[in-house]
Amino acid sequence: MTRTLFIGMDGATFTILDDLIQDVPGRGVVMPFLKGLIENGVRAKLRSTANPLTPPAWVSLMTGRSPGHHGVFDFLRAEERGEEVYFTLSDARDIRTETIWSIASRQERSVVSLNFPITAPPRPVRGSLVPGFVPWKHLRRNSLPAGLFDRLKGIDGFNPRELAWDFEQEKLAMEELGPQEVEQWVRYHLVREDQWFFIAEKLLREDRPDLMAVMFDGTDKIQHQAWAYIDPRMPADDSPQAAGIRDACYEYFRKLDGYVRRLVALAPEAQVYIASDHGFTVSTEIVRINAYLHQKGYLAWRTADDSETSRRRDRSWFANLDWHKTLAYCRTPSSNGVWIRVSNRPGEPGVPRAEYEAFRQRLIGDLEALRDPATGERIIRAIHCREDVFPGPAMSDAPDLSLELRDYGFVSISNVEPVVEARGQPAGTHHPDGVFIASGPGIRRGETAERRRIMDVAATLLYSLGLSVPRDFEGVVPETFFTDEHLGKHGVRIGAATLPVAQFEAPGGQIADDEKDKIIEQLRMLGYME
Repeated sequence: MTRTLFIGMDGATFTILDDLIQDVPGRGVVMPFLKGLIENGVRAKLRSTANPLTPPAWVSLMTGRSPGHHGVFDFLRAEERGEEVYFTLSDARDIRTETIWSIASRQERSVVSLNFPITAPPRPVRGSLVPGFVPWKHLRRNSLPAGLFDRLKGIDGFNPRELAWDFEQEKLAMEELGPQEVEQWVRYHLVREDQWFFIAEKLLREDRPDLMAVMFDGTDKIQHQAWAYIDPRMPADDSPQAAGIRDACYEYFRKLDGYVRRLVALAPEAQVYIASDHGFTVSTEIVRINAYLHQKGYLAWRTADDSETSRRRDRSWFANLDWHKTLAYCRTPSSNGVWIRVSNRPGEPGVPRAEYEAFRQRLIGDLEALRDPATGERIIRAIHCREDVFPGPAMSDAPDLSLELRDYGFVSISNVEPVVEARGQPAGTHHPDGVFIASGPGIRRGETAERRRIMDVAATLLYSLGLSVPRDFEGVVPETFFTDEHLGKHGVRIGAATLPVAQFEAPGGQIADDEKDKIIEQLRMLGYME
């Protein structure tokens, strides 16, 4: 019997969901089933990781630990080698702490995990796992158990090309995102989500796992491109093109509501949880942080020439810098972070370790001084030192400073001026507050709880499965979600710590360089790169 049904909605926000559960004249209620779940359950805002980004946030949700402990900070991890910086896509082997899939499995709970990022190559589970964020050619060898992929081929209409990212389709979409292309982009995700729903429906119906978990990511991708058309706070656009985009978005959310309804119907005795990795809001300006660091003397651009190496560096989007003269820089737009180069030996480029703190304070002061000339408002609303937001054994991999822009946008690292420029049109960007919704047996009805932390989701799912919460978890069970009667019968228990991940080593599985480039193109299109 399925005890726990978890539905992830990438980037879901109450800003949009609260509008879609309202009865609007001429439109009706777009998500009536979700409306019922919320009215008969508990809702709370869910605070994401310090940088509200898909990889660190979902890994925190899956591990109950913050990035300073689990070690995933970005889509990419970087390594400085001499005069070059090498980037590799983050994958499951970068996660330093145990996931709930593993914790539940070794305590004889069966699990199904579908479409969660950073789960490939997969570690063993007692049940089934199909990773997200993987090219379709690699789905078979990265799915568990062996033979699952052939079993899924029995689903009527199963198409792995639609299930995974279609890079050619998405490359077309990034070339010209006029209104018609935005509508096509939205409709493209209708098909993708169907594929994930069909798999979830089959495995839930046939396997009855103790924990059924599936993540739908169209919410995030649609909001990146179509935010201006669906945010009820934005000025109304009554053009036929805008109406077409809105209709496509509403069709997507109606289908999503139907997926939730049908999955809940297959697990009538389960506690149902819905959560997102972060929320969403609007970004109205571009902030070119490396251009600013160059102006302030912290960063030097590499001199370009006509060589193939130079052209490759220019195409890479990443920091194309003179490493002998650069002292502080941002590696990737999605990091929203600044790294300080520290010299460990005399003669090495960088800031002498003894001068690090004074240098960092001067850098913070210069970043705080970046202000809107018209209003005097700070462009960077908050600057966090890594020991404050990423404490833990993996902290040394975090940026020295994490930046929170005034509109929550992602920085640009382009060598372009001006440093701050208004966007041609508003774009969707991540907000720190996502959603956490609970409904079902033992859960209070019609209540709004205090904001929770994203690590609390992992603790909650283990509690729902009747398991102890590992004592080294940072996440805790939100007891205000549950009735007194339920807590009286099922008290929260704190148990043994998680196990080292070395004993669950994943098999090898490399993604080819050209496919990595396509994934990086995808990140650019979603707005992580200017």
